[in-house]
Order: sequence, then C-alpha cells, then structure tokens
Amino acid sequence: MGDLEQVGRAAARDAGGIDPQLLGGFLPAVVAATAAGRRLRRPELAACVAAGRRAATQGIAMRALVDLYLSAGWRLWRDVPEVAAGDAARVRAAALSVLRAADDGVAALVEGYQLALADLGRLHESTKREVLESLLAGGQQAVEAAEPAADLGLVLTGPVSVLVVRARAGFAEPAGAALPVTVDRALQGRYGDAQPLVNLHAGDLVCVFAAPDAVAVDLVGRAVTVEVDAYFATEPTVHADGRRLWHGAVSTPRIGAAAVRASLDEARYALEIADRLGLDRPMVDAGELAVYRVLLHDRPAVHDLIRGTLAPLTDARGGAATLLETLDVYYQTGCVATETAARLHLSVRAVTYRLARVAQLIGRDPADPTHRFTVQAAVTAAKLLDWPATPLD
Repeated sequence: MGDLEQVGRAAARDAGGIDPQLLGGFLPAVVAATAAGRRLRRPELAACVAAGRRAATQGIAMRALVDLYLSAGWRLWRDVPEVAAGDAARVRAAALSVLRAADDGVAALVEGYQLALADLGRLHESTKREVLESLLAGGQQAVEAAEPAADLGLVLTGPVSVLVVRARAGFAEPAGAALPVTVDRALQGRYGDAQPLVNLHAGDLVCVFAAPDAVAVDLVGRAVTVEVDAYFATEPTVHADGRRLWHGAVSTPRIGAAAVRASLDEARYALEIADRLGLDRPMVDAGELAVYRVLLHDRPAVHDLIRGTLAPLTDARGGAATLLETLDVYYQTGCVATETAARLHLSVRAVTYRLARVAQLIGRDPADPTHRFTVQAAVTAAKLLDWPATPLD
C-alpha cells in the first residue's frame, strides 16, 4: 500500500501544519486492524491516549489534533488493499474496520488530551496555592515567590492589594472550598487584569490582586461581594444580633512581595475594627479605618481617655451601656436627635433625656462643639475596646 509517512504529512497539512509525529503508530495500527477485521487493541489505544497527552502539554488545539487523525483516516482509506481489490463485500468490511479504528483511536486521543488538561489544571492550581501561601508568609519566603507569581500573571513590581473576607460561621465544606474557585473565575473573566491569587487561608477567603488604581480596587471589591453574597444566598445577610454574616476588607495598595504580608495584616485588623464598630457595609477600605488604628496605638492614653471622660456613666441606673449606645448612634447621625430616636426606636424626648443625663454625669455636653471631639473619640475607643463589658487594663 502507499507510503504511510506521506499520508501523515498530508493529514498534518489538512490540520493546519501541526507535527505529523503526533500520529505516532496510529496509521500502522489502523492498517493492521483492517487487515485482521478487528478493532484497535489495548496497547494501540494506550498509544493514542499518550499522543493526546503529549499534544495537550505542547499546547496543540484539540480541534487541530482531531482533524489530524480524521484526515489521516480518510486518506488512508483509499490505499487499503481491500478497497483497491474492488470486491464490494471486502470494501464494506474494510470501511467498517477503518471507521471503527478511527472512532476508537480519536476517542482515546481525546481522553488522553482531557486527562492531561486536568493534570495541568491541578498543577496550576497547586502552584497558585503554594505561591499565595509563600506571599502571605512574608519575609524571604515571599521574596522568593515573586518570580513564580509573575509567571502566573501577578507582577509585584506594581501596586498590589490584599482583600480578606471573614465569615462569622466560617466557610463550610464543600461549598466553602469551591468559593475561591468561583471568585477566581469571576475575576479572571470580566476583571482579568486583576491577575488574582485566591484561596482560603486561616479560615478567611484571601485574594491578592493587582491594584493599579482606585477603580480597579473597587471593581474587584464589588465582584467579590457579589460572589460571597451568592454563597450566603440562602441565609439572611444580617445575624440575629444585628451584625453581618460576613465582612470584607481591602488593604492599601503596596509594591513588592514583602509588602503582601503587611497588607494582609492591615486587612485583618480592619476586619476586627469593622466588627467591633458594627459596620453594615459588606466591604470596607482598610485605609479609611486607619484613624481607628491610630486611636488605639497608645493604649495607656486611650484607657485614660475613656476613664477620664466616660467612667462616670457607670454610675447611671442600669450601667453605662445604654447611654453609650445612645451617644454612638447620636454621633453616627450627625447629632440629629430625631434620627437617633428613629434608629433606637425611642421618642425624641427619651433621647434628649439620655443626652442630658450624660452631660450631667460626665460634666460635658455631647452636642457642644468644644466637648464633642473628646466625647466622640472616647465613645469610639470604648466601642473598639468593648468597654465597659471588657475591663480596661
């Protein structure tokens, strides 16, 4: 019969010029199967699986690979001795043998290709997880992860932010384990420029992403919010105690692999502050909460501020908690008594009575501009430190 190498080269041209060596021993196997009136044997099918794996690792498109094999099959058909003999029965038998061999061979080829893609995908995801963990660890480990991070698309010589999402009840299996994949796909699609590394870390969902400007950071925050809300779609957004089921925080953009750990710590600290303050926003900017970090930086001074300003409230009937809550809401509303009353489900008269009682106990009028800054700072600090429920050192 004709030259099998020539058939292979012609089929390769049909398939866009890919390497005819990808056919391996397919053509001789088809010839042998047709001559014996049998299907491809297990070793021959295994060779097709191996060819599919090789093609996948070389980046050959599956369409081109299948085209190569099918083109080789129909070109080979013309040179099969049984066809050349012209006997109708033998031609039909040969046709069935060639078609079955091509069918079985291509099926094995595609199987090998898909198995290789799955292996590459698992390897890629494993690499992404390892790089992310190294970056979050900080120090020399993070510095050494800069190059593999760049290979994955995340260039650390530009601004990078860290987004952390913390759920009050954690992320339960198996849906929780799938959430990083869902978030990653969402960001890789419409927000592909983010080049994210996403995974669960110490119980939190952590995403490290490129943050060239404020718009990019906002887009990522919105996209993650949508996916996490979808994860909790069957549950109420707010817990029975009035607090959100989850909070997210985005760090200030920083440059360099070693800065990723600092960004992680900043975002985590912002989550703690957001939880203590009872913020109802799903995603907070860690930079906007930096003032609270400054406020708590000098603990002895903050303790003195709380004691010197608010300690007399503990002498009120029922303790300080009710009056502190009133002050907190009062300042949140911009010192508007009617809005404060609406939020607390009280009458305006009850609110003004409480404010007057505060002024009487602490010797400062909460609404007086000369006293307001001191009182509001003390109230905020007390909320952050959970005072008076948690005693001061």
